Amino acid sequence: MKLHLLGTAGYHPNEQRHTACFMIPEAGIVFDAGTGFFRVRDLIETCELHIFLSHAHLDHCLGLTFFLDTVHERHVRDIFVYAEPEKLEAIREHLFSEHLFPLQPDFHWVALTDDPIKVSLGGTMTSFPLEHPGGSRGFRVDWPGHSLAYVTDTTAADDSKYIRNIEQVDLLLHECNFTDDKQKLAITTGHSCLSDVARICNRAQIGHAVLIHHNPIAEGSLDLSTVEHLYDRFTLGEDRMVIDF
Repeated sequence: MKLHLLGTAGYHPNEQRHTACFMIPEAGIVFDAGTGFFRVRDLIETCELHIFLSHAHLDHCLGLTFFLDTVHERHVRDIFVYAEPEKLEAIREHLFSEHLFPLQPDFHWVALTDDPIKVSLGGTMTSFPLEHPGGSRGFRVDWPGHSLAYVTDTTAADDSKYIRNIEQVDLLLHECNFTDDKQKLAITTGHSCLSDVARICNRAQIGHAVLIHHNPIAEGSLDLSTVEHLYDRFTLGEDRMVIDF
């Protein structure tokens, strides 16, 4: 199974990165629809797309408005968009307002609950709340023999409740927006610093972790050598990177 990193920046794109979007083509699964969502077009393998939104901040959902070109001539029959009910309502009312967008998309809007969701290839998707201004959700998918979790837009801490949801996952995508000297800003904005993410990965016994949601104005600032004593199986996520898991 292959995970494609289509957008690894937070807040806004820069010259190297688009904002949050990650895809498993053979499963028809997309995590978040930031500006990197236009890249989904070249990777579509299924007649359905299942888009799981962590929340409705624009760097995670703006790409939904790219859907006309994204699925053009790609034989996609159905697009399912999953998010918390209030996030779906906000997206439908505002992002797809007639004053901002010319037509209503023919999406299947699915409200997330605490109940597991069956996904393709024999997988089970669960979601869990994260601490972030306005609220966010993380996701975990378990397939026979391997697992993946996606955690973004939250402040990592030793007592973070979501740790139990990601324990012993094979591959973790985790945001890392700030270096350690920006701890106060991280807490204020609901984001994570490098050492805190490393401690969580160690505590949760993560097989391999990929750092995403990078600060777009601090390119190259994360030095993984500074946290090797805490956790040493990190990869810095980059746009267009493909990870086998």
